[in-house]
Amino acid sequence: MPMLIAVTLMWAFSFSLIGVYLAGQVDAWFSVLIRVALATLVFLPFLKLGQIKVKVALQLMLCGAFQLGIMYGFYYQSFLYLSVPEVLLFTVMTPIYITLFNDLLDRQLNIGFIFSSLLAVIGAITIRYQGIDEGFLTGLLIVQAANICFAVGQVSYKRTLAKEPTDLPQRTVFGWFFIGALTVVTPCYLLLGNPDKLPTTSLQWTILVYLGIVASGLGYFAWNKGATQVSVGTLAVANNLLIPAGIIVNVIFWNRDADIVRLTIGGTIILLALIVNNKFHQKSQQNKTANC
Repeated sequence: MPMLIAVTLMWAFSFSLIGVYLAGQVDAWFSVLIRVALATLVFLPFLKLGQIKVKVALQLMLCGAFQLGIMYGFYYQSFLYLSVPEVLLFTVMTPIYITLFNDLLDRQLNIGFIFSSLLAVIGAITIRYQGIDEGFLTGLLIVQAANICFAVGQVSYKRTLAKEPTDLPQRTVFGWFFIGALTVVTPCYLLLGNPDKLPTTSLQWTILVYLGIVASGLGYFAWNKGATQVSVGTLAVANNLLIPAGIIVNVIFWNRDADIVRLTIGGTIILLALIVNNKFHQKSQQNKTANC
């Protein structure tokens, strides 16, 4: 869990950096391409072809294609319709998709995980503090598409590595994850990108480098590694911690208005969801032990 919290703080800055300095100024598909390409370069030196089966490599590429490639395509487009706080708010459905997708694969319904996820969603919704723009419906649908892609990739990655030897270092195979994303975003930029809207300032280039190497390269590696060490319910709640963190960063550094009271109440509810989830998880583990 500490690793997931650390990445959450890192990603909290990404929303504002994209919304304030890139959205509408730099072509969205170019931003995605540079971000994924730089992240891929981070892990290429660790890529060892002989240590992983072709089938597993293709599965990891598919995970990356969903969690980063397709997700980023939707995610960056959403900033054209929504403000930074609205994008943050509309990501509250991610834990629901994570829990339901995992249960669908297990062919079961875990009430504890779903309850903690719903509680986290209630906490995030409580933080809502401003009106809705004209692009609300479009933006909402785009963000939900991004959430679904993130959930599918995250759960699939967790399950794929769970089947592999525990002594296999993730850094040696994580390159496949980003290569999968790169195979999606490259043709998307060539087909849909606007070459007339490239970065024009050193600040924009610096932000792209930060998003690629730090937020994506190191961030997603740490996040997915942390995801393999916690329960699905804890993972779902950790996703929603990003919402109050992102809004706090937005308020402190970019002077955006926010309802501090609602932020505090919502954050408290999300924390409660984490506690409830851990209780359900402990009870579930005790029941499994008792049945053995």
